[in-house]
Amino acid sequence: MSHQAKIIANGNIKTMVDGKEFCGSILITGSKISRIVKHPVQEFHETEILALFGFSPDQNVGIINATGKWVLPGFIDAHCHVGIGEEIYRYEGDDLNEMTDPLTPELRAIDGINPEDEGFRDARLGGITAAFTCPGSANVVGGTGVVVKTSGRIVEEMIVRDPAGLKIAFGENPKSVYGEQKKMPMTRMGTAALLRQAFVDALNYREKLEQGKNDPEKLPERDLGLETINLVLEKKIPLRAHAHRADDIMTAIRIAREFEVDLVLEHCTEGHKIADLLKEYGYPAVVGPSLINRSKVELKDKTFETPGILARAGVKVAIMTDHSVTPIEYLPLCAALAVRNGMNEEDALKAITLWPAEILGIDERLGSIEEGKDADIVVWEGKPLSLDAAPQVVLINGKIVKPE
Repeated sequence: MSHQAKIIANGNIKTMVDGKEFCGSILITGSKISRIVKHPVQEFHETEILALFGFSPDQNVGIINATGKWVLPGFIDAHCHVGIGEEIYRYEGDDLNEMTDPLTPELRAIDGINPEDEGFRDARLGGITAAFTCPGSANVVGGTGVVVKTSGRIVEEMIVRDPAGLKIAFGENPKSVYGEQKKMPMTRMGTAALLRQAFVDALNYREKLEQGKNDPEKLPERDLGLETINLVLEKKIPLRAHAHRADDIMTAIRIAREFEVDLVLEHCTEGHKIADLLKEYGYPAVVGPSLINRSKVELKDKTFETPGILARAGVKVAIMTDHSVTPIEYLPLCAALAVRNGMNEEDALKAITLWPAEILGIDERLGSIEEGKDADIVVWEGKPLSLDAAPQVVLINGKIVKPE
């Protein structure tokens, strides 16, 4: 269907804005949602649908029949490694971690993404239309992540926001990688110290840049890593802090408050233990992956109850897959399992639509069905969080990507 204008007709629409659902139709013009019309619960015929939006039968308008189906915004995976850690390759497609230095803020995820990674196709067919993909957690500072659509020939066609956050890591991962090399950090203290020093170095660099405006001899040599850290210090992007244990979560918060920077808590596996504190500090949490085994000690208390407990405490929550740790197409299943473990269903849907969009700073374009937003929309057979639900039609930027 290559029409410039498309209408999703007669669907049961959940906009994710006000918690309500209604029967209606959506007009898509180009890549945007241009109009939403509520109408009685009945199947309008094609000519009636066209007339509803002011079209005549002879105009080139595509109609997607959503009668009896659910229409929701495309789902968003708020933390994964799609395109960077390719599934069917080992060394050839593994670009997750530059394990040669614990501080690599100058790395950019866009330089490691392969748009032909099978994970992108799995995401599209599963109703996931956007994702934050980032470096792994081997390094104390790993580099910047990017929000991409899950369809595109080249990365430049896919980018929604770049950079979208600076990945840092606490806990077992950096100390195990560099402890084996007998270099810092071998301890959690070492991790925190390296991170603090990186921030201090960036502040000193910024001061020298200011001095260089008046005295060119004081101008420092350009440093890409310190430039990136200064984006965090200037609150242009947040820290994305890998932290499982409650004490590691609090170390991330301690340092973020010390340097007055924005913070997103990644994994937050033991967040349920300190939910009241997380609400008090006001940082959002991207929870998961929970659909895995306890592969290391810091996962011993993982539970699908965590996102629900945090949401009820008033913490803004997103649910993630950490693809390919959990395959990205199972994002709706992870949300469904959170519901089975006590999370409100509306909150679980928000945790894979509106809330990740807000956390990622892309909610002006994605996360809900509203006029003027990107036409990233999925038509579902069955309620999306039910086990037998399946995406029937998936649109990204107004183009149908399923069926292919």
